Amino acid sequence: MGSVVVLALAGMNGPWLYRFGTAQYHQYKINEPEYKAANGHWDVIEFPKQYRQDTIHAALLHTGKVLLVAGSGNNQDNFDRKKFDTRLYDPVKGTIKKIPTPSDLFCTGHTQLANGNLLIAGGTKRYEKLKGDVTKAGGLMIVHNENPDKPMTLPAGTRFTGRSNGKTFVSKDPVLVARAKKVFDRKTGKFLRNDPGLGRIYVEAQRSGATYETGTQDNYRVQGLKGADARNTYGIAQKLALDKKDFQGIRDAYEFDPVAERYIKVDPMHEARWYPTLTTLSDGKILSVSGLDDIGQLVPGKNEVFDPRTRKWTYTKKIRQFPTYPALFLLQNGKIFYSGSNAGYGPDDVGRTPGIWDLDSNRFTDLPGLSDPDRLETSGTVLLPPAQDERFLVIGGGGVGESSLSSKKTRLIDLKAKRPRFTDGPRLEKGTRYPQSSILPDDTVLVSGGSEDYRGRGDSNIHQARLYHPDGNSFTRVADPLVGRNYHSGSLLLPDGRVLFFGSDSLYGDRANTKPGVFEQRVEVYSPPYLYRDARPELSGGPGVIARGDSGTFTSRHARSVRKVRLIRPSASTHVTDVDQRSIALDFKTSGDRVTVTVPTSRNLVPSGWYMLFVDDDQGTPSVAKWVQVP
Repeated sequence: MGSVVVLALAGMNGPWLYRFGTAQYHQYKINEPEYKAANGHWDVIEFPKQYRQDTIHAALLHTGKVLLVAGSGNNQDNFDRKKFDTRLYDPVKGTIKKIPTPSDLFCTGHTQLANGNLLIAGGTKRYEKLKGDVTKAGGLMIVHNENPDKPMTLPAGTRFTGRSNGKTFVSKDPVLVARAKKVFDRKTGKFLRNDPGLGRIYVEAQRSGATYETGTQDNYRVQGLKGADARNTYGIAQKLALDKKDFQGIRDAYEFDPVAERYIKVDPMHEARWYPTLTTLSDGKILSVSGLDDIGQLVPGKNEVFDPRTRKWTYTKKIRQFPTYPALFLLQNGKIFYSGSNAGYGPDDVGRTPGIWDLDSNRFTDLPGLSDPDRLETSGTVLLPPAQDERFLVIGGGGVGESSLSSKKTRLIDLKAKRPRFTDGPRLEKGTRYPQSSILPDDTVLVSGGSEDYRGRGDSNIHQARLYHPDGNSFTRVADPLVGRNYHSGSLLLPDGRVLFFGSDSLYGDRANTKPGVFEQRVEVYSPPYLYRDARPELSGGPGVIARGDSGTFTSRHARSVRKVRLIRPSASTHVTDVDQRSIALDFKTSGDRVTVTVPTSRNLVPSGWYMLFVDDDQGTPSVAKWVQVP
């Protein structure tokens, strides 16, 4: 009878016992020294409850700390309560500090500045409203000013009444409408016409209900204007309806000071931006591109530049439009490479073709050969090490918007080739949206995470990681991450050679897509295989500042074994977009216990700022980084 009972219990609990035993064995295997040396190891870090947040953005600071930015964290309750969060995490000491956050920096843009501060620009003015949640008809009103002698300012609350439909809509914000431009015949000088100045403003119906929707374009009279102003100023709107309303952006801009550990307000941008990309230019100024504006429309190609000396913004001379969060990289000739990678909003036929952009002339040269060109949204792009080679890898991606399409492709392009064109690299095992990629100091690239479907739908997170080897154009499978990562996630290299992962914002919490997803607040750190070798080279002393073209000497008792030196720019990562990270090969020589390194002369290759200096030994094992500033 006892045997029967035991067998019965074993039958009832067999599946659980099997799963428990399998899990225990898996933990045993992944913690074996031999396994770690071959595959690396993942560690989950769960912050104390009072420090947890929905991290959307992260940047490594030259203090070695990591700035983790949530803003409202894709949580409208936080937005409505003006609860905006930032944390400062010290991965060495394990300490966490709350940072007062002045605006909703959810879906902002950021980049490293030459002085070591982090520039942050844009964020959220209004959360999207889905169809069914919109109670008042509304949309875009284009305000026209036909007076060539003066601009026109209309305050918030201005009423526009349709001349044909008779319906009245109210503006939500003030708008400045430029004066009209006089147009003359180039040959005769004869006056031809006035081209009206234009302003864009979001308007809503005075009352709720479908009866206030409009289905066609109408001309709108501006209430309260008289005489010439009434004749010269009017609005034109297409459909004003109860359809979905997208997020709206803000103009706010800040520098985060890593030493003072606080935000410093700088001049706001001219355009409000939600989902913008910030890219460093040849002269050290910062280009701000794309985003949704303060009425929820894609910024119409009005790009602008931040001058760190004056902390002010100016428009670029020409207009060029991109989808939101475009992957834009500074090249050694001063031009901008656009890989086609982007993250989210914009028409499927505007600004999605990869190419080389000459910002001065606004000329854009298309680059051919890209496979799966309709699946570049939510793809990742990385400048392969060393940066001198100007080879890029485009990883995975998916269809536009909430498409279920995803790509297994990686694509390579060598921009130093006589006729650059994309070719396919090694395939991924699964179609992958939102892949995270981080350059490592041994010249490999860690590619991890993502999901097969939009925002992890259908429990499609990919628990896999690989090392990409640029020299052999191949992947090596390494230890699997413990935490799934999709939308609103990212990764960055730490000074000790580990890689930190943050975020993930699944749309649903189950395979059947019936339960709402929960934002992933845990941080995970990957220790690559090179950290489980017997010893790693030491690096000490040396200057804290090395100018381009100059040299600096450091001390290492492993100097004889040094085989390469890399200068790696710290990451600023969000939404599969990290245009800051780059690994630059340095010339070096050794003598006794000294390693003398030389920084290249090109400011396009080595933008001014703080860098991590790594030396690698003959086994490919890197040192802990030394921080060096290139002025």
